[in-house]
Order: sequence, then structure tokens, then C-alpha cells
Amino acid sequence: MLSAKAKPYIDASVPVLREHGLAITTVFYKNMLTAHPELNNLFNLGNQANGSQQQSLASAVFAYAANIENAAALAPVIERIVHKHASIGIKPSHYPIVGRYLLGAIKEVLGDAATPDLIAAWDEAYWLLAGELISAEARLYQAAGFEADRWMKLMVVDKVQQGADIVSFTLQAADNQNLPNFKPGQYVSIATYLEDLQLRQLRQYSLSDAPNKNTLRISVKSEKGDEFKPKGKVSNWLHQHVHIGDILDVSHPFGNFTPDILEKHPIGLISAGVGVTPMISMLNSLAEENPNRPVLFVHAARSKQHLSHGQDVSLAKVAMPHLNHALYLNECHEEEEGVTIGKMDLSELLSTAFEGNVFRAENNEAEFYICGPQTFMDDQWKTLIALGISPTKIHREVFGPESLSHLI
Repeated sequence: MLSAKAKPYIDASVPVLREHGLAITTVFYKNMLTAHPELNNLFNLGNQANGSQQQSLASAVFAYAANIENAAALAPVIERIVHKHASIGIKPSHYPIVGRYLLGAIKEVLGDAATPDLIAAWDEAYWLLAGELISAEARLYQAAGFEADRWMKLMVVDKVQQGADIVSFTLQAADNQNLPNFKPGQYVSIATYLEDLQLRQLRQYSLSDAPNKNTLRISVKSEKGDEFKPKGKVSNWLHQHVHIGDILDVSHPFGNFTPDILEKHPIGLISAGVGVTPMISMLNSLAEENPNRPVLFVHAARSKQHLSHGQDVSLAKVAMPHLNHALYLNECHEEEEGVTIGKMDLSELLSTAFEGNVFRAENNEAEFYICGPQTFMDDQWKTLIALGISPTKIHREVFGPESLSHLI
């Protein structure tokens, strides 16, 4: 627990962090990665280049300060961070480095306002959080049966084009050993060495099939890049250079975006773009293990050409008598049953009388899982809340840095 001496300084930091948080985290990353270039192997250079990593850390630090005594609000955020850290092999030895440069950035940006008492308070607050993360990560590593920075050598045994810009890779142990099991909705990290950067890079990809097959399937979108974000280095490398028979370095599965497949209450799976990949894992698991469960599967895509995993959805429709499927496309040249042209509107969809209205708010049982671009998830979250769905029934998976807008 934060000391009585430190608490007033952390409380007073909240408006300061709101104003200067991004400047602090920008200085933090610049100074730390200059002094420790080996840490570039742990950070997504694309997210560094477009500023999303700096913005995410700024909102995380602000959210931590604003909710430092609100364990209920911080717990799910900390759990997501712990799983992400475990997936890239974060070690206790990394935390003193981060602490040193984070406090140094606060001093550099705030200048004389960063009094010794303020810095001491943030040092205490940082190590409270770091201690919690280190302990939780140790428990995850122990449960997985290995220490940090452990990688599996997996062979690509299948490569399938899943629509215009997504390719799925099915992976199997190169030595035919059993793979670790996973929960639908989890992800793995892929480690690649990029010759043009002379750098190892890590990326997380959701597993896109049901477990218990002794294979892992990931589905990778080729990030083309635009004026707002750079071209995806790792995703395009995987598309262009990885083929059947190649070996990849793969982490054990992690992630807490994991519904209980065997429950009976209704479940809504809501996605856009490549956010469909964890939903396919959940859908396939439901089709195999709990096919009579009421399921709403809603997806938004740019066009029919950008749809992926159509075969998985078709097989699930056959196996699941209570599966309700709705599709939203930005563009479509012909009318088709079950397809709506335009932006997803959950309010209109959930007012429709299907399956005895089991997905309506007054049912009080249905859970909803959301994955897609940040703005898409924010929109669906707000719609579900406005419809009376409890926040405890809404779960989301974030690809890349998280805004934490729900906390700040």
C-alpha cells in the first residue's frame, strides 16, 4: 500500500500527467533505448515510430496514478500487462532499468516542479507496481513450467490465404513433441530477425483455431501502411518469406481474453477486420465442445474480398443450431441475406427478435467479447453500455498498445 507521505504527491500528479504524460513517456523511451539499444528487441518499432506506444504508456501511467487505490479498476489492466510481458519474456532485471529512466524522464520534463519529495513518491509508487507485476509474471512462468524468455521451435505445416490480406500459418513442434495447451482467445509471440534492421522483433498473434489439436494456428494480416502508420515489418516478412517447412521461434500461449466455452449463458462475439482471429478460435471451440450454446457472431469487414476464415464460419453454422450470424460490409455490390452495408449497429441488431431475445440487456446473462480497431471497440462498448449491458459482461482484446480510455 502506498504510504501516507507519498499519496498526496501521487494525487497531485494526476493533472500534471494529463498535461505532460506524453512528453514524459517520449523522453523515457528515447533516453532508455539510447542507453540500452538491446531493448529495441523487445519493442515494436512501428508503434514507436507512430507514437502509439508512447501514448499508451502515458495513459497507463496516468490511469495508475488516478486509480492507485482502486484495485478493482486496475486489476484487469494489470492482468493484461502481465500476460503481454510474459509473452515477450520480460524479466525482473528489466524493472530497475525502466524505473531509472521513467523517473529520469519525469525530472527532465517537469524540471524544478519535480521536487525530491515528488520523485521519492513516484519511486515508491513505481516499485509497488513493479513488485506486483514481477510476482504475477513469476506465477505465470511457473504455471507454464519454464523461466522467462523461453521459445519453442515450431515448423510451418500449412499456409492458407484467408481473404485479401490475411494468411494463416499452422505450426507444429519440429521434434513432434506435444505443444502446450491454450484457451480460446489467447495469443503467442513470434520472434523474427529482420536483416534490414539488424534487429530481432516480436509480435503477438491471436491463435485462430480450437485447442487440443497439437498444432497452433495464427492468422496474420499484412499491414500495408498509410500516412498514419508505417508498413508492418513483421507481418509482411511472414507473408513473403515464411513457407511450409520453415521454422519459427514461438512463445507459449498467453492472454486473458478467454471465455469459458462450456458455460450455458449466451455469448456475443463481435469483431472487425483481423480482430476476427480470436473469435474464430472461440467459435470453433464452441462448435466442438458446446454446440447448443446460443451464440451471436457479428463481424465487420471492408468488403467480401477482405473476409477471412469463411470455411470455419460455414462449418460452425452446420454444427451450431443456435448460432446467429450477422455481417457488416463497408462496400458490397450485390444484396445478400445476412449482410448489411455500412457501419455496424449493435443497437439495431440486438433489438431484433432472434433466439427469444437472449442477447438483450434485460436477459442479464449474455456476455460480449469485442476485438478490432480501437475506435471500433470503443463504439461497440459505448453502444452495449447504452443498451444496459453491465460493464462486467463486456470484454475486449487490444491488438497493439491500449488507450485505457475506460479508466481515464
